[in-house]
Amino acid sequence: MKKTFLLSILLSFFSALQLSAQRKPNVLILYTDDLGYGDLSCYGATAISTPHIDWLAQNGLRFTDAHCTGSTCTPSRFSILSGRYAWRKKGTNILPGNANLTIPTDITTLPKVFQRAGYLTGAVGKWHLGLGNTFPINWNEEVSPGPREIGFNYSFIFPATADRTPTVFMENQVVVGLETSDPMAVSYSRPFNKELLGKDHPEMLKMKSTHGHDQHIVNGIGRIGYMQGGKRAEWTDEELGFTFNTKAIGFIDESIKEKKPFFLYYAIHDIHVPRMPGSIFKGKSKLGYRGDAILEMDHSVGVILEALKERGLMDNTLIIFSSDNGPVLDDGYFDKAVKTAVVHDYKPAGIYRGGKYSVLEGGTRIPFIVYWANEVSPNTVSNALITQIDLMASFAKMLNEKLPENEFTDSRDYFSTLTGEKDISRDFIIEQPGNNALAIVKDGWKYITPSNGPALLKDVNIESGYSKADQLYHLKDDPRELNNVAKKYPEKVLELKNLLKKTENSYK
Repeated sequence: MKKTFLLSILLSFFSALQLSAQRKPNVLILYTDDLGYGDLSCYGATAISTPHIDWLAQNGLRFTDAHCTGSTCTPSRFSILSGRYAWRKKGTNILPGNANLTIPTDITTLPKVFQRAGYLTGAVGKWHLGLGNTFPINWNEEVSPGPREIGFNYSFIFPATADRTPTVFMENQVVVGLETSDPMAVSYSRPFNKELLGKDHPEMLKMKSTHGHDQHIVNGIGRIGYMQGGKRAEWTDEELGFTFNTKAIGFIDESIKEKKPFFLYYAIHDIHVPRMPGSIFKGKSKLGYRGDAILEMDHSVGVILEALKERGLMDNTLIIFSSDNGPVLDDGYFDKAVKTAVVHDYKPAGIYRGGKYSVLEGGTRIPFIVYWANEVSPNTVSNALITQIDLMASFAKMLNEKLPENEFTDSRDYFSTLTGEKDISRDFIIEQPGNNALAIVKDGWKYITPSNGPALLKDVNIESGYSKADQLYHLKDDPRELNNVAKKYPEKVLELKNLLKKTENSYK
């Protein structure tokens, strides 16, 4: 009788543990590339329609004052995964495709927090955070360290970004489809013998470059960097969306098989250049290939949402949709983005000045949507100031996982703001543009450090916001940053300058 009673208690205990594990929400981060604040119909775009992303906003929480930490891709990706400002570490600006891993393997990271909580963790899509720790990288064997060493159980990526070599997929840090008889090598200093380059063979190109992007040719498109060998391993741009979607769904299915909640960081390659979407999307928008790539991106979101619905996972999956930095129209290729934007008076950064590479709001103010059935109120809007760097501490709070007390991190817990339970703004955020300037935003004020650099980035036709003088803007009254009031409010300049210096010195 006692044995039966004890067995009953044990079974109840383990059943409770299993039920508790099942209640842990799956977490999906849909992280897009170069998508501006004004690029979605749920954020006011009228020349383009993004129904699947709009569905997330209509059934979730949409933020109006959300920021990435940098106006270029590598710094933002470093920050969202490490919980640290990228400017604290050298070598975290836009990386070449043969760079080594930038995120230290001995620190707590966002995926490691989920691993500790019993999640299966996966990274799919664009990486651009470096790989390995030797130079040159040997691409003909498993490259380590990489996603695995910073906390991902599974990865299916391309190493850098679509306009840079190597133009190959890697699954669990091994090049997919690479033949031993055709080993590959990558260089960013000089071309390989007999390599065909875009600048020398324009007749081979189906998309011409406006600046740069005239080196290694893949799929009729010139890239940045050089590559030798690995011919059968190289992807074609039109297959990227389908392939990444398939691998993302495959990872979700693996989590079901292993009976574990999943954390998936799906870094969608769209809408970064070269914009060469799947053929079914070509010509479907009014905005050239850039608009077509937005349609493909929205379709990818829809494919993943449908997969979650089919598997009965939507009610227990927390979804975050956002972008790594602000928009750019001409980022190196003739794809009609500039011409069609003029025709349709299209403003990819919305009301904000600047864009990718810029210190102005258009560089880091990005779309940010949170969906979580029965937890986040549908069709709600928050004006709270938030930043992606806080995801690590916020999810640690959700999972009851304590971050190590003796380990420095810039990440702070704002989980209640992310879910709409409270409307608390971050105390301040620091933004990093393409040069060495920094900006700090606090209580509606924005201070930008003096720096060298042109006021207009001519190659991309974007206002940089750079100036040799102190800049101060009151964003609530002047969201377009037209009126520098630094001389009018010297005490506010001093306050923000001191806070920035204190933050910079807090960890070195």
